[in-house]
Amino acid sequence: MIYDVVVIGAGPCGISAVVEAKKSGLSVLLLEKGDAHSQTIRKFYKDGKRVDKAYKGMASDTEGSVEFFDGTKESTLEYFDKLLGEGGFEAKFSCEVEKAVKEGEVFKVATSKGDFEAKNVVVGIGRMGKPNKPDYKIPLALGAVINYNTNSCVKGEKILVVGGGNSAAEYAVDLSETSDVTLCYRREKFSRLNEINEKNVYAAKMTLKLGVDIVEVEESGGKPLVKFGNGESELFDRVVYAIGGSTPVDFLRKCGIEIDSEGKPVADENFQTGIKGLFVGGDIASKNGCSIVVSINNAFRAVKAMAAVK
Repeated sequence: MIYDVVVIGAGPCGISAVVEAKKSGLSVLLLEKGDAHSQTIRKFYKDGKRVDKAYKGMASDTEGSVEFFDGTKESTLEYFDKLLGEGGFEAKFSCEVEKAVKEGEVFKVATSKGDFEAKNVVVGIGRMGKPNKPDYKIPLALGAVINYNTNSCVKGEKILVVGGGNSAAEYAVDLSETSDVTLCYRREKFSRLNEINEKNVYAAKMTLKLGVDIVEVEESGGKPLVKFGNGESELFDRVVYAIGGSTPVDFLRKCGIEIDSEGKPVADENFQTGIKGLFVGGDIASKNGCSIVVSINNAFRAVKAMAAVK
């Protein structure tokens, strides 16, 4: 079967692309490497986290069939469950996509569960699927206590959280309720926190280490010994890095997508790349990430454009 569209990634952009494609009468196959949709929300949002329509001045009104509402991590996942539960499309989870390459008028999508063909492809994978890692090397022996989310944290530990964004702030505040937490940020002031997270950081019982960078992490008795740029060093039970995610450039290049100097895929106003029928959307299509509403709107514009030339 040649699908009208294969959607890669079951986040907000991918889910919205499925809904819009169904409404336009297009046959759809959804491919997701995780075992469920919305992996970024599931893994990197703490339980009960607020999820708002309005985010950092970005668009807060949806343009297509998919609406969005202020809520929490749990209500957002429930809403996306409902959208996908309406059926009318095919989906394969735990399915890693290697590449999507156009051959003639059809895209060949190579995956861990076989190859598929489509007239159009929407790449809606997120940046956080590949967390940024520090430039310095981490000893292999510390693998269990060097983390990129809080899933493995244990009550009562001495934990260093590294980062200056909202995820780092939320991790640190949440962990500070049961553990000895230090939040380290290389700049002297927070510049990316929303108002609520900034207030919570300064109100929480934690140590703030601002304007200091980490230069090295060594193993000492099975624990990370962290060496800072000011000459200080400190032993922790665990280090949690929340320093953002990076565009999976290698995957995009395998698909033949042009990447600009900032690592962002080159696309037009409808999020179509230089390859006709190949679209990008959501976090991966932006320079510094985007809101859920923006991701939803990216999908609407992409599907509207492909449906117009069906």
